[in-house]
Amino acid sequence: MGRVKKKRIQGKNKYYSISNKLRKENKSHDEFEVMLNNLTLEEIIGLKLELAAKSAGGYLYGIPIFSAVPYLVKDAILKYSLSATRSKKEAARFLGINLENFKKLIKKYDTESYFKELDNI
Repeated sequence: MGRVKKKRIQGKNKYYSISNKLRKENKSHDEFEVMLNNLTLEEIIGLKLELAAKSAGGYLYGIPIFSAVPYLVKDAILKYSLSATRSKKEAARFLGINLENFKKLIKKYDTESYFKELDNI
């Protein structure tokens, strides 16, 4: 008896990659990604906030940073789930939520627009 090959799910997010997108926009390169990989997530967030404060004259008063954190984290996780998987169904399973809820979230956070130019590949 021959082995039956299991059909792999291939959605349009098969080609999504945050790294590739940032490289196309000249916002990232190999050396930068190696350096970034050596930092903790907490260090990256802290550094980004410090740099934003410097460019805003040294202060970020009046900006609701703390209340925006859940939104920022969910947006980042949704983007990563699409780049780490081949389909929306697989991304939903990766996050431990059902496909219907996943589709509502990517619509709410407008996640797919981030990868818009990659859809033409």
